[in-house]
Amino acid sequence: MTAAGGAPAGAGGSGAVDLHAHSTASDGSRTPTDLVAVARAAGLAAVALTDHDTVAGIPEAQAAAAEAGLRVVPGVELSAVEGDLETHLLGLHLSRPERIEQGLAGIRDMRRTRAERIVARLNELGVRITFADVLEQAGDAAIGRPHVARALVEHGWATDLRDAFDRYLGNGRPAFVSKDRLTIEDAIAMIHEAGGLAFLAHPGHSGTRARLEALAARGLDGVEVLHPSHSGEDVARLKTLAEYLHLLPTGGSDWHGADEGTRTLGAMRVPAEWLELHEARLAERRATVEP
Repeated sequence: MTAAGGAPAGAGGSGAVDLHAHSTASDGSRTPTDLVAVARAAGLAAVALTDHDTVAGIPEAQAAAAEAGLRVVPGVELSAVEGDLETHLLGLHLSRPERIEQGLAGIRDMRRTRAERIVARLNELGVRITFADVLEQAGDAAIGRPHVARALVEHGWATDLRDAFDRYLGNGRPAFVSKDRLTIEDAIAMIHEAGGLAFLAHPGHSGTRARLEALAARGLDGVEVLHPSHSGEDVARLKTLAEYLHLLPTGGSDWHGADEGTRTLGAMRVPAEWLELHEARLAERRATVEP
């Protein structure tokens, strides 16, 4: 079997995979090419690029993977709302990423507007950074709060990113601005339209049976079982619920470019067999919709 990016599905090493990672296409600090190099050095068989609200890094990652003999799973991470709860969804195995791009462009416009409003609030608080400072940090990436945080650090208004969020940008802090709302149903539909599978990202203790059943009824395909924020109890519960509800398991380090404990690429040791389950579900779906 040949994987996305042209590499054999099992190429690259030990059989472990990492299905949650970010690059400079959104708020990561390493390029898609760097991601592939780090994944190969870690002995991974496959890595998913799941940037926030953009698929712009996928072609570069796939080109690098073809040379490195590593599988890249095309993906995305979307922020949606589930009632009043902000919910992150991972879209994996996007066979038609161009179909999601129009919707993502609208989301990135929302991100830009939000960042402009955050800067305005900071200025009202006497914090003298400009939107141009944020753009300098973001480059061509989808703009997020981490780029504002980096601008705050760069100009001496915070000691580090955590300090920037604790003092200004986190939920309930003086410069916090809520996101415009993408419904969970629309987010799942966007992922499916792009040929992918939709997974609830890092639910932690909120990954209850009732919640997962409700989301499965709305089209959710799976749940992120392995994530650095999950306790052993979370992992055991989510794995059991995934099996019971016929949801697919996934997992990853949520790598953003810095090697920090369990957020080191590959640290979660996600089994490659989970990819096989994903592929079987996709094959079933194709068989259902194709004549």
